[in-house]
Amino acid sequence: MHENEIGTLILDAAFQVHKELGPGLLESTYEACMNFEINQMGINVQTQVLLPVFYKGVKLECGYKIDLLVERKVIVELKAVEALNDIHLAQILTYMKLSECKLGYLINFNVKQLKSGIKRVVLGSF
Repeated sequence: MHENEIGTLILDAAFQVHKELGPGLLESTYEACMNFEINQMGINVQTQVLLPVFYKGVKLECGYKIDLLVERKVIVELKAVEALNDIHLAQILTYMKLSECKLGYLINFNVKQLKSGIKRVVLGSF
C-alpha cells in the first residue's frame, strides 16, 4: 500500500475518533482509539515505537517514541494541546529523518474542528 493511501485511512480514523470523543481528553486516550480504529481497518499499526539514534556509528537508545507507526511507512504524532507549534513540527521531522519515513501526520485532537488540527508532513519526495 502506498503512503498516500495509508494517509487517507489514518485521516479517516482520526475524524472518526474526533467525532466520537471530541476535544479535551488526554493524548493517550486518542492514541488508544486511533490504534483501535486503524486495527479495525486491517492495517498494521504499532504504538510507542522506540526510535534509536545512531551517533558516530553507535546505536543509542535515547527514549524517543513514535506515537503510531502505520505499515512501517507513515508516522503519526498525536497531540492534545492548545495549538500546534514549531517544536511539534520539529519533533515529527526528526522522527521521520531517524526512521527514514517520508510521510507523517501531526494531529492535534484538542480543537473544535479536527481539520484545523492536522498537519501533513512530507520529507523529500515519494
